[in-house]
Amino acid sequence: MAALGRPGYINLGHGSDLPEERSVEAMREHAHAVLDEAVRLGLRYIDCARSYGLSEDFVASWMSRRDGQHCVVGSKWGYEYTAEWRIQVDEGEAHEVKKHTVEQLSRQLGESRALLPKLALYQIHSATPSSGVLENAAVLDALAALKAEGVDIGASVSHPQVATLEALSSIERGGTPLFTSVQATFNLLDQSAASALAAAAESGYFVIIKEALANGRLTSRAVGTPALQVLSREATALDTTVDALALAWVMTHPWVGMCLSGASTIEQLRSNADALRLAPLEPELHARLGEALRQDCEQYWADRKALVWN
Repeated sequence: MAALGRPGYINLGHGSDLPEERSVEAMREHAHAVLDEAVRLGLRYIDCARSYGLSEDFVASWMSRRDGQHCVVGSKWGYEYTAEWRIQVDEGEAHEVKKHTVEQLSRQLGESRALLPKLALYQIHSATPSSGVLENAAVLDALAALKAEGVDIGASVSHPQVATLEALSSIERGGTPLFTSVQATFNLLDQSAASALAAAAESGYFVIIKEALANGRLTSRAVGTPALQVLSREATALDTTVDALALAWVMTHPWVGMCLSGASTIEQLRSNADALRLAPLEPELHARLGEALRQDCEQYWADRKALVWN
C-alpha cells in the first residue's frame, strides 16, 4: 500500500499511475479497485504502514465493503506521515519522519487497531541499529505484550540491512525470539542481504521481501539501463514481462516466504502476477540473471535515495 495510500511516492512513473484528481475519495476508489483485482488474482496479504498516508483507512473501508474477509493485513509503526497529502514538500521538510519511541508505538498501535482490529502482523518500520529501537527495552517489552495477545511481531529493516538482521536475531523475550518475521529489500540489483536472510529463514523467521522491483528500476520504465536490456531479452524468450521475471527471480530463492508486489495499478498487478507462473526459474537462468545485474550495495542505496517523489 506504499504506492496506493498517498498521492506521492518514489517509484518511477508513480504519478502517471494514479487518478488525475488526487483527492482522498479518488485515491480511495483507485486503491479499492486494485485490491479487488488482488483478490481476483488470489493474492491475500496486504502490507500497510502508519506512514503510508491513508493506507490503513483505505484497506479498512475496502474490507468492510468488499470480499476482503479472507485477507491477512500487516502494518508498521515508527514513521509518521508529514507530507499532509502533498506530492512535493518544501525544502527542509520530509514526507515522513522516523520516531522509534515507546510513546510513538503506543499511539500508532492504537490508531492502527482502531482501523484494523484483526491486524495479524505489526512491524517496526525501517529498523536500524542507529535508531536505538532494537535496544529500547520499553519498546521491546510493549511489542512482547502485543505478541502475547496473538499479534505476530516483525521488523522491516533498512540500510545497513545485514547489521540490522544480525542485531534482530539476538533479541528475545521470555526465552524465545521476539520477532517472527523480517521484511527486507532484496532484488536483482541489491543482493547484499541474501546470506543474512537465508540464515534468518533457517532460524525460523518468516522472510518478506519488499522493493523486489527496486522502485521501478527493474521494470520497463527503466529506459536505457543495462538492467532493462538484459531483462527484456530474457523476458521476451519466456513470453513474459520484465517485472514478472524480476519478481520470479526473487521468489525462486527457497528462503523467501513472501514477495510484495507494490503495484500501483490493476495492469501492473496483473503483469506482476505472471511471476507466479514463472517461479521457480531454471537454475541456469536464475544464476545468469543474478550475475549480470548485481550492483554494489552502497551504490544501490545512493541511487535509491536520489529517486524523486512523484
